[in-house]
Amino acid sequence: MTPAQLPDLTEKSSAIRVAIVCGPATTVLANSLEALLAEAKGFTFSRFEYRDQSRLKPEAASFGNADVVVATLGAFQATNLEFFFASLQRAFPLRPVLVTTTHPDKFDFCRVLEMGASDFLLPPLQRSELVARLMRQARVTHRGDALVQKLKEDIGLKHIIGDSPAFVDKVRLVPRFARCDATVLISGESGTGKELFARAIHYLSSRADRPFVPVNCGALPENLVESEIFGHKRGAFTGAAYDRAGLIREAERGTLFLDEIDCLTPQAQIKLLRFLQDGEYRSVGSEQIRHANIRVIAATNADFNHIVRSGKFREDLFYRINVLVLALPALRERPGDILLLTNDFLEKQAAIRETRLKNLSLAALNRLLSHSWPGNVRELQNVLMRAIVLCNRDTIEPCDLDLPEEGPAAEDQSFRTMKSRVVWRFEHDFLATVLRAHDGNITRAASAVKKNRRAFWQLLRKHGLLTGARRD
Repeated sequence: MTPAQLPDLTEKSSAIRVAIVCGPATTVLANSLEALLAEAKGFTFSRFEYRDQSRLKPEAASFGNADVVVATLGAFQATNLEFFFASLQRAFPLRPVLVTTTHPDKFDFCRVLEMGASDFLLPPLQRSELVARLMRQARVTHRGDALVQKLKEDIGLKHIIGDSPAFVDKVRLVPRFARCDATVLISGESGTGKELFARAIHYLSSRADRPFVPVNCGALPENLVESEIFGHKRGAFTGAAYDRAGLIREAERGTLFLDEIDCLTPQAQIKLLRFLQDGEYRSVGSEQIRHANIRVIAATNADFNHIVRSGKFREDLFYRINVLVLALPALRERPGDILLLTNDFLEKQAAIRETRLKNLSLAALNRLLSHSWPGNVRELQNVLMRAIVLCNRDTIEPCDLDLPEEGPAAEDQSFRTMKSRVVWRFEHDFLATVLRAHDGNITRAASAVKKNRRAFWQLLRKHGLLTGARRD
């Protein structure tokens, strides 16, 4: 079953049941929520109060069959969030939780997502946005089938390859970001996989059965940027011979991925800011105001702080897109993943070309490990593709890679030296991953890999990993 075939269960005639959970300091915000839901069709709601930051009143459990929970939070300390969400999970097990707060400027929404929130709403609340998000979260409730979830995980994450700690930290954020509907800004050098992560966020979200529309803002002609994104009316400018819907309408109820967003023209930035604020826009040459229900994921390989300071990018738009941030590491910062990426690419190409699998010699692997990879994963794939085409042997040698000599690898390419470098890199990344998986506990990590604790400690010292480790 593909995502497009998943049934839209929220279109059933039964009303969506909403539980509004509020405290004494958020009464006004809860009243606003009730007023908006009372005006909307297809919703029933009940209201429950918590006595303090950690305990709901007992009657909340009687409404545990709610489809969606909306929690209004005050400005209490973040240390209480864990207890509050634990209380929510007891009262409303396995139900998505939307969060809104009276003090959005002082609230850490990433922390809220880590605690288990599915999405968050920024005040002032608008009925169109509230209804759309509640319906999407209700769809998640109805689609909680394990097979569907497995399908979404496979589609979303199967192409993301790497197990170095710096990379795994970013991968772990993908499901959290996918659960909510906020704008995501993905940064990283060219070739680090920004679109791959954007697609993963989309296909793990409740929008997975809707379009994912990518657009490279840097590749659009300056005079056509607004037309491409927002659409245009016939006759709006020279050459506009017919109406164009635009990419926003194409992405309706799905995700719009704006790569190289820093290349947008000043006028397009203004229109995008307006759209992100209230979901409204106008096509070029049109007086009609349209409303769209999409999620925006933006990406850049530039230093946004420098661009904003120089005046090339609007500061208010930057704050609108800089809600959830994903900074991807360069390939040179995770060299332990080079072998994984290489093997995966060689296997896929052998299957596509229906030829025998080519392998890397130790010298060729050492050459890959010693290269700085300014073009990151994309450059690695290009180098390997060239080697596959030009190499007539089953084993790829350094001469087939056509890479410049760099660093110590150019001086000493003895078998023993190259082997020791490969083994050292494997040990370092393996130890770091195991240690992180056990929260730095040396005893548990050593037991997990069936290694003597003292020997394991010596390996950590050898690789300079004792800083983040603890004995107990």
